[in-house]
Amino acid sequence: MTRFAAPIAEQIWDMKYRLKAADGTPEDVTVEDTWRRIARATAAVEKDPAHWEDRFYAALEDFKYLPAGRITAGAGTGRKVTLFNCFVMGTIPDSMAGIFDMLKEAALTMQQGGGIGYDFSTIRPKGSDVKGVAADASGPLSFMDVWDSMCRTIMSAGSRRGAMMATMRCDHPDIEEFITAKSDAARLRNFNVSVLVTDPFMEAVKADGPWDLIFDGKVYRTVRALDLWNAIMRSTYDFAEPGVIFIDRINAANNLGYCETIAATNPCGEQPLPPYGACLLGSVNLARLISDPFGPAASLDEAALDDLVAVAVRMMDNVVDASRFPLEAQAEEARAKRRIGLGVTGLADALLMVGARYGSEEAARLTEQWLHRIARAAYLASVDLATEKGAFPLFHAEKYLASGAMQAMDADVRDAIAKKGIRNALLTSIAPTGTISLYAGNVSSGIEPVFAYAYTRKVLQKDGSRTEEEVVDYAVQMWRDRMGDAPLPDHFVNAQTLAPLDHVRMQAAAQKWVDSSISKTINCPEDITFDAFKDVYMAAWDQGCKGCTTYRPNAVTGSVLSISGKKEGEAAPMPLATDQGEPQVPHGDVVYIAEPLDRPQTLEGNTYKVKWPDSEHALYITINDIVIGGHRRPFEVFINSKNMEHFAWTVALTRMISAVFRRGGDVSFVVEELKAVFDPRGGAWMQGRYIPSILAAIGGVIERHMIDTGFIAGEGMGLKADPHAEITPPRGKACSSCGSFEMRMIEGCMTCANCGYSKCG
Repeated sequence: MTRFAAPIAEQIWDMKYRLKAADGTPEDVTVEDTWRRIARATAAVEKDPAHWEDRFYAALEDFKYLPAGRITAGAGTGRKVTLFNCFVMGTIPDSMAGIFDMLKEAALTMQQGGGIGYDFSTIRPKGSDVKGVAADASGPLSFMDVWDSMCRTIMSAGSRRGAMMATMRCDHPDIEEFITAKSDAARLRNFNVSVLVTDPFMEAVKADGPWDLIFDGKVYRTVRALDLWNAIMRSTYDFAEPGVIFIDRINAANNLGYCETIAATNPCGEQPLPPYGACLLGSVNLARLISDPFGPAASLDEAALDDLVAVAVRMMDNVVDASRFPLEAQAEEARAKRRIGLGVTGLADALLMVGARYGSEEAARLTEQWLHRIARAAYLASVDLATEKGAFPLFHAEKYLASGAMQAMDADVRDAIAKKGIRNALLTSIAPTGTISLYAGNVSSGIEPVFAYAYTRKVLQKDGSRTEEEVVDYAVQMWRDRMGDAPLPDHFVNAQTLAPLDHVRMQAAAQKWVDSSISKTINCPEDITFDAFKDVYMAAWDQGCKGCTTYRPNAVTGSVLSISGKKEGEAAPMPLATDQGEPQVPHGDVVYIAEPLDRPQTLEGNTYKVKWPDSEHALYITINDIVIGGHRRPFEVFINSKNMEHFAWTVALTRMISAVFRRGGDVSFVVEELKAVFDPRGGAWMQGRYIPSILAAIGGVIERHMIDTGFIAGEGMGLKADPHAEITPPRGKACSSCGSFEMRMIEGCMTCANCGYSKCG
């Protein structure tokens, strides 16, 4: 039986990927069972399933190939979920009926677990005439608010909130409002936002020229291009958004430029996709492919890499046929082009093992060399698949080989495609791998630098106490195992000591051989000057990146956290950004164990009466508490009413909330979830306040009880000090899932280090 490299890896497997029955009984007894389940499901479409099941299992074994979380959690389970991580939805029509048709499609997609992207540039600007109704248009930002409200109510598969990306062209008349929309801490929190920057705009910026803001052929006004660029930069500097997508570069380099136009990406940005485009993701674990790590002959095993890539491509191609899709249009699009996104994780660890300093010229050279090897192996594997199973239906050899990306490909690969075709239109992408990198033993995430060599993680026990465990980076642990207490070499560099332009160098090196794009966050120190910050984006443009996302600590998305526990030989930690990206943060400081707390014979509680104006009978809400570690915490809830219309949902709500409370930990997020529910029929005024729904009223009662009993310090303040934890004043934004002030930017996604919640799929 496989031994997990670290306790955190086994915990992630158990919480995220292990198949369990409805009552929580594990059906995957070991991780080998998980690998076998995935291998069997993805081999089922083959003519010789048994042969390919064994090949796929061998690739999964020892965490060498890591399918994305949707595949790992969903393949072979029989659940009605998609195995595709991300989608770009259809083009939004500039009509009320069309807009709300698109809203419905978005809800259906997120319900099955897909993250979505939308281009809102197609909606007429605010103040434009709406013909036939004698009214002015409310503009795309108002409809983004509607999408945001919808997303708050949809729990996507895997108990994660839906993730969305909104894009807008740099020449849309409402672009200035779009740029600053997320400066409001309460607005569009379920969106990542990015500006679609065109080549002519960048030329105008460099020439300090004028820039027309246009919709439907009409020039609404002309601005100074440099002023608009500086507005984008200033908002990103202050609030971490918007990101920048170099959209013309993406379309020029697209293998499918002859049959599609891209205007949006998935939520994390690694997948620029056409309308109804979808992509599945997977990563080769480079940290498992280094021969003689830290030794004199340390190098990447290129033969093993070639073989692993070939098997991974076949496995991912099979997922196109095996997966469900929320919408038929998505299924048709996926099968017509068979796009996949094979990437890497563990790059930084692999570089450490061969003696290269992440961010150096040598590291960039090796990164380009390794990614070239992966691209070549992937394309040749797809050619072999085309020979066996046929090229993707929209393949046109002459047009495909004339695309910008194919011009750089090796001549023998181009010749093979011309003769035999290719099975998958696009093959490579580098996605966020935060959770699967932990599952693989805490290897470095994606192409990001090592976040921290080691950090302490608190694990909450069912008696309310916490234990601590050290989480060590995979390469660092390997060094310790081989070298004992020897200090870390000088080339060991982590995210705390890396210059922003070193990040850009690594992203640009990888992008040369990635036919889609890359999810990467460039972390900047809080004291970086505005001019130096702008230089990061211009460097990304000049070096050929397809986009750029940075994070600098700020008041809206979060302030700073610090890593404690500096170890001998490690760099002194610097303040660490919080919020929404995924590379630079330790994952999950607290794990909530599955076993519920035991119920004592007697509990103390309170009963509250709520009279909802539209209901004939009042609701009676009883909240019972348990005392653990010297302080009181909610344990169970009962909701009763004479109104039988309420019976089913009140019983369901009682059971669900009580089940959450009995798991322990910070359960104050229950209040926020209930208070966020609005009734489309309208709310009611109660005691001088507008309450959006009866569920929100129940949430308010639970919140008041938590405050009165001392479980939380006050509305929006989160938990009071835990007697088992160090007292640290809360900084930044609270997690919408668990209420803790532990939100951090990791690979473009706001991720909670306390409960693992991430708004990205």
